[in-house]
Amino acid sequence: MNASTTLLPAVVRPAVEDRHWLSSDHCAGPVLDLLDNLGWALVDTPEANVHATSPDGRVYVGWLPEDPIACKRNIVWQIRVQPAEGDPWVQEFGHHTPSEGVAGIIAALVAHSSR
Repeated sequence: MNASTTLLPAVVRPAVEDRHWLSSDHCAGPVLDLLDNLGWALVDTPEANVHATSPDGRVYVGWLPEDPIACKRNIVWQIRVQPAEGDPWVQEFGHHTPSEGVAGIIAALVAHSSR
């Protein structure tokens, strides 16, 4: 397929000095705010862990900063997905993963599931 360059989107490349890379601040806010706005069931534990389930029950998101098993594995975020078709899968993120990145993955997952 050959497309005219006028039909292609413009590539935006910020100058190196304008780039602000995300770094972890160990705050769950961006993810928990997203899940709350999406209507997910959120349960926090006395240990300060938070468990969230999608309205259809197919996706679980855990914020596990105080879970002993997760801590031993250097995990703070866990996403478990049970698709309607296909095999279940799990994605885990460590303490240094920015919560904005985890929120972005969840937003993409939710956007894809609505198709």
